[in-house]
Amino acid sequence: MSEKSALKDKMVLVVDDEPDILETVEEELDMCKVDRATDYYTAVQYLMSYTYDVVILDIMGVNGFELLKISVSKEFPTVMLTAHALSPDSLKKSIKLGAVSFLTKERISDLASYIEDVVLAEGKPVWKKLFEKLGNYFNKRFGPDWKEKDLFFQEFEEKLKQDL
Repeated sequence: MSEKSALKDKMVLVVDDEPDILETVEEELDMCKVDRATDYYTAVQYLMSYTYDVVILDIMGVNGFELLKISVSKEFPTVMLTAHALSPDSLKKSIKLGAVSFLTKERISDLASYIEDVVLAEGKPVWKKLFEKLGNYFNKRFGPDWKEKDLFFQEFEEKLKQDL
Protein backbone atom coordinates (compact mmCIF):
# COMPACT_ATOMS: atom_id res chain seq x y z
CA MET A 1 0.00 0.00 0.00
CA SER A 2 1.52 3.33 -0.98
CA GLU A 3 1.79 6.37 1.27
CA LYS A 4 -0.77 8.28 -0.72
CA SER A 5 -3.38 5.52 -0.61
CA ALA A 6 -3.07 5.10 3.18
CA LEU A 7 -3.34 8.83 3.78
CA LYS A 8 -5.68 9.79 0.95
CA ASP A 9 -8.53 11.98 2.17
CA LYS A 10 -7.68 11.50 5.85
CA MET A 11 -8.82 14.34 8.11
CA VAL A 12 -5.89 15.96 9.89
CA LEU A 13 -5.74 18.87 12.32
CA VAL A 14 -2.37 20.57 12.69
CA VAL A 15 -1.79 23.15 15.42
CA ASP A 16 1.32 25.32 15.46
CA ASP A 17 1.96 28.99 16.13
CA GLU A 18 4.41 29.17 13.22
CA PRO A 19 2.57 29.73 9.88
CA ASP A 20 5.51 28.32 7.88
CA ILE A 21 5.27 25.02 9.79
CA LEU A 22 1.53 24.86 9.06
CA GLU A 23 2.22 25.43 5.36
CA THR A 24 4.96 22.78 5.32
CA VAL A 25 2.74 20.21 7.05
CA GLU A 26 -0.06 20.92 4.60
CA GLU A 27 2.38 20.46 1.68
CA GLU A 28 3.78 17.23 3.14
CA LEU A 29 0.26 15.89 3.69
CA ASP A 30 -1.25 17.20 0.45
CA MET A 31 -3.20 13.95 0.03
CA CYS A 32 -5.10 14.71 3.26
CA LYS A 33 -7.76 17.23 4.21
CA VAL A 34 -5.85 19.49 6.61
CA ASP A 35 -7.38 21.94 9.07
CA ARG A 36 -4.93 24.45 10.55
CA ALA A 37 -4.92 26.37 13.82
CA THR A 38 -2.33 28.84 15.06
CA ASP A 39 -3.54 29.13 18.66
CA TYR A 40 -5.00 27.15 21.53
CA TYR A 41 -8.54 28.54 21.33
CA THR A 42 -8.96 27.93 17.60
CA ALA A 43 -7.59 24.42 18.08
CA VAL A 44 -10.11 23.71 20.86
CA GLN A 45 -12.93 24.84 18.56
CA TYR A 46 -11.73 22.44 15.84
CA LEU A 47 -11.29 19.57 18.31
CA MET A 48 -14.78 20.05 19.70
CA SER A 49 -16.45 20.51 16.29
CA TYR A 50 -14.91 17.93 13.97
CA THR A 51 -13.60 14.37 13.87
CA TYR A 52 -9.98 13.73 12.89
CA ASP A 53 -8.02 10.70 11.75
CA VAL A 54 -4.85 12.34 13.15
CA VAL A 55 -4.13 15.45 15.20
CA ILE A 56 -0.63 16.98 15.04
CA LEU A 57 0.26 19.36 17.88
CA ASP A 58 3.15 21.67 18.57
CA ILE A 59 4.08 21.78 22.25
CA MET A 60 5.23 25.36 22.81
CA GLY A 61 3.28 28.43 21.79
CA VAL A 62 -0.11 26.68 21.58
CA ASN A 63 -0.34 24.96 24.99
CA GLY A 64 0.19 21.62 23.26
CA PHE A 65 -0.03 19.40 26.33
CA GLU A 66 -3.46 20.82 27.25
CA LEU A 67 -4.59 20.30 23.65
CA LEU A 68 -3.22 16.75 23.84
CA LYS A 69 -5.49 16.03 26.82
CA ILE A 70 -8.53 17.26 24.90
CA SER A 71 -7.58 15.40 21.73
CA VAL A 72 -7.00 12.13 23.59
CA SER A 73 -10.33 12.54 25.41
CA LYS A 74 -11.98 12.75 21.97
CA GLU A 75 -10.06 9.54 21.02
CA PHE A 76 -8.13 11.21 18.18
CA PRO A 77 -4.70 9.66 17.50
CA THR A 78 -2.40 12.54 18.41
CA VAL A 79 1.19 13.20 17.38
CA MET A 80 3.39 15.78 19.06
CA LEU A 81 5.58 17.75 16.61
CA THR A 82 8.20 19.96 18.20
CA ALA A 83 11.54 21.68 17.82
CA HIS A 84 12.10 23.77 20.94
CA ALA A 85 10.57 21.31 23.40
CA LEU A 86 12.56 18.32 22.11
CA SER A 87 13.67 16.69 25.35
CA PRO A 88 13.28 13.43 27.24
CA ASP A 89 10.89 15.19 29.63
CA SER A 90 8.54 16.35 26.87
CA LEU A 91 8.74 12.91 25.26
CA LYS A 92 7.83 11.28 28.59
CA LYS A 93 4.96 13.72 29.19
CA SER A 94 3.64 13.07 25.67
CA ILE A 95 3.64 9.31 26.29
CA LYS A 96 1.98 9.67 29.70
CA LEU A 97 -0.75 11.97 28.35
CA GLY A 98 -1.63 9.56 25.55
CA ALA A 99 0.12 10.79 22.40
CA VAL A 100 0.66 8.00 19.87
CA SER A 101 3.90 9.44 18.45
CA PHE A 102 6.39 12.29 18.87
CA LEU A 103 8.22 13.90 15.99
CA THR A 104 10.84 16.55 15.54
CA LYS A 105 10.36 19.45 13.14
CA GLU A 106 13.88 18.75 11.95
CA ARG A 107 12.48 15.61 10.27
CA ILE A 108 9.33 17.26 8.87
CA SER A 109 10.20 16.13 5.35
CA ASP A 110 9.49 12.57 6.55
CA LEU A 111 6.15 13.54 8.09
CA ALA A 112 3.95 11.59 5.63
CA SER A 113 5.77 8.35 6.48
CA TYR A 114 5.29 8.84 10.22
CA ILE A 115 1.65 9.84 9.86
CA GLU A 116 1.08 6.81 7.63
CA ASP A 117 2.35 4.64 10.52
CA VAL A 118 -0.24 6.28 12.78
CA VAL A 119 -3.09 5.81 10.29
CA LEU A 120 -2.19 2.19 9.62
CA ALA A 121 -2.06 1.49 13.38
CA GLU A 122 -5.72 2.57 13.56
CA GLY A 123 -5.24 4.85 16.54
CA LYS A 124 -2.92 2.63 18.53
CA PRO A 125 0.43 4.06 19.66
CA VAL A 126 3.35 3.61 17.27
CA TRP A 127 6.14 4.15 19.79
CA LYS A 128 7.98 0.95 18.92
CA LYS A 129 8.13 1.87 15.23
CA LEU A 130 9.08 5.45 16.09
CA PHE A 131 11.99 4.34 18.29
CA GLU A 132 13.16 1.99 15.54
CA LYS A 133 13.18 4.90 13.08
CA LEU A 134 14.42 7.67 15.38
CA GLY A 135 16.35 5.83 18.09
CA ASN A 136 19.74 6.97 16.81
CA TYR A 137 18.46 10.52 16.37
CA PHE A 138 17.21 10.63 19.98
CA ASN A 139 20.52 9.15 21.18
CA LYS A 140 22.43 11.92 19.41
CA ARG A 141 20.11 14.65 20.74
CA PHE A 142 19.66 13.39 24.31
CA GLY A 143 22.91 11.46 24.83
CA PRO A 144 23.56 7.73 24.37
CA ASP A 145 22.40 6.80 27.88
CA TRP A 146 19.27 8.98 28.09
CA LYS A 147 16.94 6.00 28.56
CA GLU A 148 19.13 4.43 31.24
CA LYS A 149 18.96 7.65 33.29
CA ASP A 150 15.20 7.43 33.69
CA LEU A 151 13.34 4.44 35.11
CA PHE A 152 10.23 5.46 33.13
CA PHE A 153 12.02 4.92 29.81
CA GLN A 154 13.60 1.67 30.98
CA GLU A 155 10.18 0.29 31.90
CA PHE A 156 8.60 1.73 28.75
CA GLU A 157 11.23 0.11 26.53
CA GLU A 158 10.71 -3.21 28.30
CA LYS A 159 6.95 -2.91 27.72
CA LEU A 160 7.55 -2.22 24.02
CA LYS A 161 9.66 -5.38 23.76
CA GLN A 162 6.88 -7.42 25.37
CA ASP A 163 4.28 -6.05 22.92
CA LEU A 164 5.82 -7.96 20.00
